[in-house]
Amino acid sequence: MIKNILSGIKAYSGTLKIISQLGLWKYFWVPIFISLATAILIFSSAYALSNDIGGFLSQWWVWDWGKHTVSGISSVFGGILIIVLGFILYKHIVLALSAPFMSPVSEKIEAHLLGNLAQNHRDTNFMEQLWRGIRINLRNLSMEILLTIPILLIGLIPVIGLASTILLFLIQAYYAGFGNMDYTLERHFKYSESINFVSRYKGVAIGNGIVFMLFLFIPVIGVILVLPLSVTAATVKTVELLKLEREIG
Repeated sequence: MIKNILSGIKAYSGTLKIISQLGLWKYFWVPIFISLATAILIFSSAYALSNDIGGFLSQWWVWDWGKHTVSGISSVFGGILIIVLGFILYKHIVLALSAPFMSPVSEKIEAHLLGNLAQNHRDTNFMEQLWRGIRINLRNLSMEILLTIPILLIGLIPVIGLASTILLFLIQAYYAGFGNMDYTLERHFKYSESINFVSRYKGVAIGNGIVFMLFLFIPVIGVILVLPLSVTAATVKTVELLKLEREIG
């Protein structure tokens, strides 16, 4: 697992060179706009709602003793909840809506790496790519929320909180990497086959997603560069894995 995580991270080296060499920047303008618009909408809403959520949670404590402490904890928990949900919604919205624009990028990188495009790839149009992206990310969003809520609640327990934070980050990274890998996998596998493929290479998805998530902590620039670099890195690594399994090449 650790080896695969490191290989997913390592795939980011040389991504800027590939993008420039293949003239891919022109394909990223619409996804960059989607990324910026989604980030502004979600995180401005999150900031406005955090205090309201904290107040809603604290009102369930009906006793006078400890009310101030509970109110403080509720506000912190409300802020954390909003941030986590904001990251979850941001990445799935962006990954889903960017699918028709990222698939051609992935295709060009694959053709560059192989010398030509694999003969057994699936031909899909704009709407099919968009629906595939929405379907994959709705599935991943549901799974991620199911995992996130109990981990957030466990995180309220002293000491365990740090471990839950790390686990939350890794879960978010996994599903971010999953979405990036699927831009390549959609040409080779059906929906269920892609899920099985990524499950076999969880570490690679996590490694790709770790860098994806870290980019989001860089103001403005991170949101602009996160898709170009993460999709390129995911494509390079996914093509390598497909060749390893003799699916292409």
